[in-house]
Amino acid sequence: MRFSTMVVLGSALLLTSCAWVELTQDAQHVRILSASDASACNKLGQTTASVADNIGGVKRRDDIVQANLEKLARNSAADMKGDAIVPASPIKDGRQSFDVYRCSP
Repeated sequence: MRFSTMVVLGSALLLTSCAWVELTQDAQHVRILSASDASACNKLGQTTASVADNIGGVKRRDDIVQANLEKLARNSAADMKGDAIVPASPIKDGRQSFDVYRCSP
């Protein structure tokens, strides 16, 4: 029983460091900007990204959660024909809102 508990905990720890979100080909061109950098851009709307911030009670690393949220937002922005995103809220419980912009003509 002790071995199976260690296997489950070890697997959970490995999963917490995995990046699950892949960028689409179009999203690879979507940049992450500050609000001041996007001031000359056309705002298209807003998107909210959500990922698991813990797995089996094990908290995922903040930087991994942030990277996954940004990838999801970039994918969504590409679907909206945007080429930039700006974080519009802090990360809370694995969720974050982003403003979507078109900066190039």
